[in-house]
Amino acid sequence: MAMAMETTTTTTRRKIIVDTDPGVDDALTIFAALLCPEVEVIGLTTIFGNVPTAKATKNALGLLELAGRTDVPVASGSPCTFTGEEKLRIADFVHGDDGLGNTGELKPPPTATELGVSASQFIIDTAEKHPGEVIVLALGPLTNLAMALKEKPDLALHSIVCLGGAFRVNGNVNPSAEANIFCDPEAADFVFGGSVDMHVIPLDVTQRCVFSNMDLDLLEAKGGTLGKYMKDISQFYADFHKTTYNLNGLMLHDPTAFIAIVRPDLFFWK
Repeated sequence: MAMAMETTTTTTRRKIIVDTDPGVDDALTIFAALLCPEVEVIGLTTIFGNVPTAKATKNALGLLELAGRTDVPVASGSPCTFTGEEKLRIADFVHGDDGLGNTGELKPPPTATELGVSASQFIIDTAEKHPGEVIVLALGPLTNLAMALKEKPDLALHSIVCLGGAFRVNGNVNPSAEANIFCDPEAADFVFGGSVDMHVIPLDVTQRCVFSNMDLDLLEAKGGTLGKYMKDISQFYADFHKTTYNLNGLMLHDPTAFIAIVRPDLFFWK
């Protein structure tokens, strides 16, 4: 884990690309980032993980439509790992078949479409447009970033904030593996070996950050249309946490990684 980032203020809004595999907690994070005055979401890139890449792209477009932010571009990522293997394992038992709690088709359906460039190329192009300014918030496997860094090893990102790994706790795929690293370990190895500053948010931290069922009720009551939607998609995810961990709520894996961008002072960094 890298040195702590400087505290973000509204006068120095961080430009972020969210590399995502939506995913219930991805959706919560995307909405939080879009509503947060401290950051500017300048793009979403999609990757397999919770769902296949094509579904991740569809979900990303739909979430932006629901949030009224179709101005945010979406670039679809690789359907395969860094070494070219097709990924068949998805986390439908955690997030539902659709990745969004089996809540059905997003309404209204997305009017925007994905960009005509790959996720890795979008990351390269955006970093070149804003050298040293862009943070990539990596919420899924690191495949897109690995491909971007392979193409351009001196990629001028500000940093990468990565949800991944389990250092002093068991993994969530097996005792030694966390899901994002497990899905594409070669990509993770390549990115960790690169020159871009890395800020890793592991399960050691995220499993301690819990959104209770009472919090979900409050979100529904106070959060308007988006709050109700977030409560609805979270029910399947909360049921998984109850069955698996006997937890009355849900672990905020992806949102915790986002919080590390906005409030790095809340974390100890090594």
